[in-house]
Amino acid sequence: AETVKSGENFSTALAAYPKTFNSMFISMVKASEASGEMVQMLGVLSSYLSFEYETRKRIKGALTYPFIMALMAVAATGTLMFFVLPRFMNIYEARGAALPKITQILVAFSKMLGNFQVITVVLTVLILASMGLYYWVGTSTGRRAIDFIKIHTPVLGTMFIDTVITRSMRIMATMLNTGVNLLDAIKVVQSSCENYYFQRLWAGTDEKIRDGYQLSESILISPGGELIAPGIIQMIRAGEKSGKLGSVCDKISAFYEKKLEASIRSVMALIEPLMITILGAIIGTIAIALLLPVFRISSVIAH
Repeated sequence: AETVKSGENFSTALAAYPKTFNSMFISMVKASEASGEMVQMLGVLSSYLSFEYETRKRIKGALTYPFIMALMAVAATGTLMFFVLPRFMNIYEARGAALPKITQILVAFSKMLGNFQVITVVLTVLILASMGLYYWVGTSTGRRAIDFIKIHTPVLGTMFIDTVITRSMRIMATMLNTGVNLLDAIKVVQSSCENYYFQRLWAGTDEKIRDGYQLSESILISPGGELIAPGIIQMIRAGEKSGKLGSVCDKISAFYEKKLEASIRSVMALIEPLMITILGAIIGTIAIALLLPVFRISSVIAH
């Protein structure tokens, strides 16, 4: 507020807080200052932030129950392995009987977890590997590799691409509808993309438009153009011919937002039963390993 009162633009005031307002946010506000459509732009930014918040909230909510189950499973497994299992081991060893094979594997694993030297080595390796991975991700090669994985992972990759397209088309629509020229709009779209391959796509699109190509053609022939579905290209081409490119981008954004919401619901509906199944298989295996000695204990004691 003090910065604005001193005569600076609103975008300049926001730029003083880069941790709160990213370059996309500031660029869109700056463009709205030039076009005189700040109220509309802030409304769009507000709805965009609300959408991202609700998306993250739904994902966290869907993962809460399986996460709690995992913690309970770890606690129960630890209790059985470190307190119950040793008692059966003592009985079997005293009678000179051999534990069932699956139980022997569990015992070996339990002893490994209780070995201070082994745990120290494992933790050291994990810490060094984490540090190396953190450094590698910070390099251009590491970033490209992670960004490649994001867009090519089955199911989640499609959702990621849909998220970027929704955001890009919404920004494009808002800026074009408020009088911002296409090249400036593309620059803001590029700054909104953190993924290397989408940044490269929009940089190539910007270059092709400067060479005289239409937006639809520019996307098609730019590196990474395959990330944009042919249907989107056709709709953009129709918008160019009708002179309603901003309106078309808005419709694309609305369609992909609904598609993304449906995808999130479908994935979230699968995650919970999938995690429960995996946890059930792990706990079931451990339970069998622990219960087999119980079933044989009477015969062991008799001998």
